[in-house]
Amino acid sequence: MLTLEWFYRDSFNRDYRLFDVDLNGSDFADLEGVYIIWRASGIIPKAVYIGQGIIKNRLYAHRNNPDILQYYSQKNPLYVAWAEVLRVHRTGVEMFLHNELDPLVGEPPQGNPIPVNLPP
Repeated sequence: MLTLEWFYRDSFNRDYRLFDVDLNGSDFADLEGVYIIWRASGIIPKAVYIGQGIIKNRLYAHRNNPDILQYYSQKNPLYVAWAEVLRVHRTGVEMFLHNELDPLVGEPPQGNPIPVNLPP
């Protein structure tokens, strides 16, 4: 199993919201890896989308993606968690996350899944 360091909460211990996280911050300067967009629908959280690449570029694009935005409302915001992952492992990690979390949007990439720890 590949152990990832997930970023999912700010310094106030609040889950990062897709529309509130500062993508221009230095934390995102050259950050590449995998990410999960999710919603807290009632008591049970649900993955909306799982992806990989340059994190800030991908999250900017998803802020305008109607397939993802259909799950957003003021009452039920979208959250995001990300982890830095080497390019050689990203497709396998993304495939594993798809298999484990069954997101509402998107298809898994083709490849061999690489097991990782999930965000807390």
